[in-house]
Amino acid sequence: MTDTIVKTTARNRLPKRASPYIFALYMATIMAFLMSLVITLAEFGMGPDYMTNVMNAYKVTLPAAFVCILVVRPIVIRLVGLTVHGH
Repeated sequence: MTDTIVKTTARNRLPKRASPYIFALYMATIMAFLMSLVITLAEFGMGPDYMTNVMNAYKVTLPAAFVCILVVRPIVIRLVGLTVHGH
């Protein structure tokens, strides 16, 4: 990579303190979409309105998943610390 690309990439990144929120956003985005796909399929089956139903569910699940991850993440980190040996 050239120096220009490295400088541009570094300049466009968020500060480290934003990491928990960015993690929660990415995790919520992916998990909410996957769960919307699965739960919509289980409830309504595969039909002509499947993706419409998925996206309607996703509108609700994404904000809920984001908040849940923000709340649960510290608990999970603590539980992992209690169950996994350090290096």
